[in-house]
Amino acid sequence: MSFLGFGNSQPQLTSEQKISAAETELDLVTDMFNKLVDNCYKKCINTQYTEGELNKNESACLDRCVAKYFETNVKVGENMQQLGQTFTNAGKF
Repeated sequence: MSFLGFGNSQPQLTSEQKISAAETELDLVTDMFNKLVDNCYKKCINTQYTEGELNKNESACLDRCVAKYFETNVKVGENMQQLGQTFTNAGKF
């Protein structure tokens, strides 16, 4: 299943719709990645560089930050899908 929730239950899409959906999904993933890098960098990396490599504390902080970011993203995505399904089912009588 894709990030946008397109699955077997969706009607057949045209090539243009598939391309548009893929472009939208790529934009969303790129945006999420850029936000992850920016947020975790600000949180974990000291801007007064004293070494060329990450130290142990920075590495551990980045590992935790990325894991939490992805976990949160998955939970938000699941909640959005549930809300979408609830909204779709509420429209059916």
